[in-house]
Amino acid sequence: MCNSGIVYSAKVNGEPTSFGTSGLLYRSNKVMYDRQTDTLWSQLLGVPIVGELVGSGAKLDYFPVALTTWGEWRAEHPDTKVLSRETGYYAPRMYESEDDSRSIYHAYRADPDTMFPIWNRDERLAPKQLVLGVSVGEERKAYSIDALQQARVVNDSVGGTDMLIVASALSSDALAFRTEGTQFTLPDNARDSLPTTLIDDTGAIWQVNRDSLTMRDDPTRTLPLHPANISFWFGWYITHPDTLLWQ
Repeated sequence: MCNSGIVYSAKVNGEPTSFGTSGLLYRSNKVMYDRQTDTLWSQLLGVPIVGELVGSGAKLDYFPVALTTWGEWRAEHPDTKVLSRETGYYAPRMYESEDDSRSIYHAYRADPDTMFPIWNRDERLAPKQLVLGVSVGEERKAYSIDALQQARVVNDSVGGTDMLIVASALSSDALAFRTEGTQFTLPDNARDSLPTTLIDDTGAIWQVNRDSLTMRDDPTRTLPLHPANISFWFGWYITHPDTLLWQ
C-alpha cells in the first residue's frame, strides 16, 4: 500500500530465517513476521515493532532494488530470469500489471488519496507521489521521482555525506552513490533510460553500474552505491516525519 518494495536480508542477528505477511497494517504499511521468533516487523523500517526482538537492536540489512519497466530492465540485462506467474498459490490473472484495470490494486492506485486516513501528512507532495528515500545516519532525505526524471543527475549531500542521484527519464529507476565530493554531469548523448556513463568535474568519464561508479580510464577508481528505496510520499513521510525534501 506504500508502494515500497524492499529487498532485505533474511538473517536476524546473523541467523537465517524466513518471513511472512502478518495480515496487519501499521500506518498503511505492511507488517511482517519472522518465523524464528514470531516477532512483528515494520516493512519500511526493517526493525521489530512487537514481540521478542523489540529492544534487541535487531535491524535487517537491505539491498538496492530497481523500480523500472520490463523494457528498460531487459535492455540492460537481456539474460535475466523472470519469476513465473504459475506460482501454485494464485492464478496467473492475479498478477496483472498494476496499470491494468483487472489488477487487484488498480482502483487504489488510480485514487489520488489513501485507503485509510493519514494521521500525519505533508502537503509538499501529493500522498502517492513516488519518492526515492535516502538515509545516512539519523538524517533522511526524499527525492521526488517526478523531479528526478527531469533533473536526471543530482549532486547533493545527506547527513554530511556527498551523494549523487542518477535517474531514468522513462521510469522510476533511480540510484544513489556516495561520491566523496566529486561532481557529475550527464553527457550530451545520454539515453532516456538510466544513464550508462557520467562525466566528472575533471572531464573524466565514469561507467554507471548497479553496484558502483567506475572511472573508465582507471577501473581501480570506484564510488559505491548507497542503498535507497522508493515508496509513496505519504509512506516515507509518516515513517520519517523529520525527513528533508530535495527541491
